[in-house]
Amino acid sequence: MNRRTLTLLVALVPILAFGVLASVVTVPFVALGPGPTFNTLGEIDGKPVVDIEGTDVYPTSGHLNMTTVSQRDQLTLGQAMALWLSGRDQLVPRDLVYPPDKSKEEVEEANTTDFRRSEDSAEYAALQYLDYPMAVTVENVNEDGPSAGKLQAGDAIDFVNGKPVANLEEFQEQLKDTKPGDTVVLDYRRKDGPPGTATITLGKHPERDQGFLGIGVLDAPWAPFSIKFNLANVGGPSAGLMFSLAVIDKLTTGDLNDGQFVAGTGTISGDGKVGSIGGITHKMLAAREAGASLFLVPAENCEEAKSAPQDGLELVRVETLEQAVDALKTLSAGGERPHC
Repeated sequence: MNRRTLTLLVALVPILAFGVLASVVTVPFVALGPGPTFNTLGEIDGKPVVDIEGTDVYPTSGHLNMTTVSQRDQLTLGQAMALWLSGRDQLVPRDLVYPPDKSKEEVEEANTTDFRRSEDSAEYAALQYLDYPMAVTVENVNEDGPSAGKLQAGDAIDFVNGKPVANLEEFQEQLKDTKPGDTVVLDYRRKDGPPGTATITLGKHPERDQGFLGIGVLDAPWAPFSIKFNLANVGGPSAGLMFSLAVIDKLTTGDLNDGQFVAGTGTISGDGKVGSIGGITHKMLAAREAGASLFLVPAENCEEAKSAPQDGLELVRVETLEQAVDALKTLSAGGERPHC
């Protein structure tokens, strides 16, 4: 073997070693980038993303797209470098996405719970905007509790032992002196069904002496029809705003978006407040690539959004659901929209 060949082989060793390391060794980073978008006015797997049954639903057009952030975990060194060099993805320490004191499954379960709660909040916010009356509403029923099989999530409770209850305070007042073994009679209204009466024998709660119904209730706007969101968990509560807008669009005449391609993001509270989210710049890129021309931005995310503008994507600042609706109405009626 001559000197030139030996020199070449020696030079190739670290290159080959690096190549092996790049393809095998994983790095403690997660790649975040633009994820898929979903039209909340459209369908997925043959079902409406926002499905309303039991009342008149009006035709819609255009798009009200919710946006997502993609996550790629367990990256090799080579994959991480390629994603970073692409300029489309951001590498963040894995502990920021998956805290070391929680398993990946626990984080994903928490995200799923947040997503489901955002669906309830989206429904309440939309119904409140549309002026549906408040009621003592069953939020959940314990599977093995005294009310299982008698009450359902979504029921509105109107009377306790024959006495009217208009809000949560009055409901709790009627139950405060009960004890385990007592019987209570609840008159309720049910979505997509006739009103009914449930006679329930109260159980025992491990942390208090009062009789236990085994339900969670809250004051919430109530409507005699059902709203279902047919979209699997896409990562936390950030779809809330766009879900609410889709409900409003379907329950009112005309096109809220003037038939245009609108996208956005933001959490929503039951009273219609829009909250901040993560990954705003990735969501903006996803929206622009999908064809959006207007993007609804939570007010608290505006500064970050302005740091990475997308050509042809108008950034509209929103703090409440009402502001978002008003901004969209200007698409057909004219007028100024609040911008970031």
